[in-house]
Amino acid sequence: MIVVVIGVSGSGKSTIGTRLAQAMGGEFLEGDTLHSRSSIDKMSRGVPLNDDDREPWLAAIHARIAAAHRRGAAMVVACSALTHDYRQTLERGVSLTWVYLKGSEALFRSRLQQRTSHFMKADMLASQLDTLEEPSIALVVDAAATPDEIVERILRQLPLQRAGGG
Repeated sequence: MIVVVIGVSGSGKSTIGTRLAQAMGGEFLEGDTLHSRSSIDKMSRGVPLNDDDREPWLAAIHARIAAAHRRGAAMVVACSALTHDYRQTLERGVSLTWVYLKGSEALFRSRLQQRTSHFMKADMLASQLDTLEEPSIALVVDAAATPDEIVERILRQLPLQRAGGG
């Protein structure tokens, strides 16, 4: 099973993805580690990425997902995957389970303002929210819940899929 935890910056993708992968006994892939240096520099300057910037990044994530799928490995990926097209790119030829961390702009902005070591700053949140196309098929979880609560809710909804039910 491959689970992709999606949402805007500050939604908790990395925290939840790490904990979920551990609970599932699977690999964790932090999508942000696959951004190019030029994209990281761009975002660090407060400049939103465009589709041309995101294309090689999404392709790199998809390659890792496809490799895990071929190995039959369990994997959890943290990736914003803000649009339907981005999610289609990631899902090409592979069955994925989507987990969408949904919450308020105020919650996400507060979290981003508390971060010091990440290239994605609070002033970039508006561009992500403008780009966001909420998924129509995903496990939707309230990002305001505690990480333990979120992981527990996700795990309760995954057993059928882990047993080959979907």
